[in-house]
Amino acid sequence: MSLLIKNGEIVTASERYVADIYCDNDTISKIGQDLETPKGAKVIDAKGKYVFPGFIDPHVHIYLPFMGTYAKDTYETGSKAALMGGTTTLIEMLCPSKNDDLLESFELWKSKGEGHSACDYTFHMGVPRFDDKAKDQLGEVIDAGITSFKFFLAYKGVFDLSDEELYHALCFAKERGVIGTAHCENADLVLELQKKLISEGKTGPEWHYHSRPPYVEAAGTSKFLTFAQATGAAAYIVHLSCNEALHQVMRARYAGTRAFVEIVIPYLTVDMSYAELPDFEGAKYVMSPPLRHKSNQELFWNGLRQGFVHTVATDHAPFDFVDQKTKMGKDDFTKIPNGIPSIEERVKLLYSHGVAEGKIDLHTFVDCASTQAAKIFGLFPRKGTIQLGSDADLVIYDPDYEGVISQKTHSMNVDYSAFEGWKIKGRPETVTVRGALAVENGKFVGKKGHGQLLKREPNHF
Repeated sequence: MSLLIKNGEIVTASERYVADIYCDNDTISKIGQDLETPKGAKVIDAKGKYVFPGFIDPHVHIYLPFMGTYAKDTYETGSKAALMGGTTTLIEMLCPSKNDDLLESFELWKSKGEGHSACDYTFHMGVPRFDDKAKDQLGEVIDAGITSFKFFLAYKGVFDLSDEELYHALCFAKERGVIGTAHCENADLVLELQKKLISEGKTGPEWHYHSRPPYVEAAGTSKFLTFAQATGAAAYIVHLSCNEALHQVMRARYAGTRAFVEIVIPYLTVDMSYAELPDFEGAKYVMSPPLRHKSNQELFWNGLRQGFVHTVATDHAPFDFVDQKTKMGKDDFTKIPNGIPSIEERVKLLYSHGVAEGKIDLHTFVDCASTQAAKIFGLFPRKGTIQLGSDADLVIYDPDYEGVISQKTHSMNVDYSAFEGWKIKGRPETVTVRGALAVENGKFVGKKGHGQLLKREPNHF
């Protein structure tokens, strides 16, 4: 089906103008004033609405094992939720543990998306160890089009790498043009702080913060960037949460390290006081690194405005409050499944609390929620912009819509919303993936299996 979107105000990271967009054979084939309607084309009048490039969430968990349980979304529910929130491409963290075969893990994660996802997707390949076998297998993963690695400087004995392994893995990443993404803390220090707190009877979710304080994240960030500087590899810090860690990035960038910063939407909108809510409600807000003091939020909004914070992601990890977070972690915060489900709310929250409140402009909004992720992870200009030849991933956004976030109406397969009752300004009204309607008039109309696994070329030599 061909599609003609008329009279919308097109907004990209660098341009803003009113024009029509004609989409055919998955891509944008014409942009101009008063385009003629081809025979058989579906026409949508977007007058008074914005037309954005499809948004990209560069940090998502759909299939995620955790201490004997699993995240609740599947690609069917997760991709639907993404599309309802205007996200047309997601990048999932593929997370094998130390004892897993890397190629078998790659095939397992791929199988969860193939034939099930309604939006396009790709992966960051987790690297829980690095030896000759891992190097060979990672080479095969790169050849299959996955050109970003994920390193954990956390989770002792499960995902963490030795310094020697990290060094050689980053050397390999540099050689192959792959960017290294990293969860920056310190596995040993976090473990010891956890044991100390539990031994003192400090078991509630409010103590999670104190087991991973800002100085631990700052130390991990400094370490990872030191290794990136030593190897020349490009570095991407996932879910950076505090001023102390951001300072380490700025220092490294000043020294010439290629370093990119990701913030996640919870850090921009909620703070550590939510994890201190009584009656175990705080468990809904347990994630790692933890929510920080509210004073960090203005720093990150400024970082988005100034361009030294590059992307806004989610770290979407949907675990039920009742049967998972509460049942598993009631007497021990270290057993609370981590994550704040937010793939459906990211764009709406970013617009409502960023654009509508004057903290960022529309170009910054598009840049940090779409374009930067496309550029950093080798998807631009296929994704992340509106231009001839780009995939027809488009979001018609109604800035006048007013609504309320609720678990009762969201598409995520999880029993709570971290933003229950929050008012939103604007919403994705119509969403397309490669020209096919996925959301129309605020209703999901997408098709299971329409989403494609995106193969990327290395771009960080």
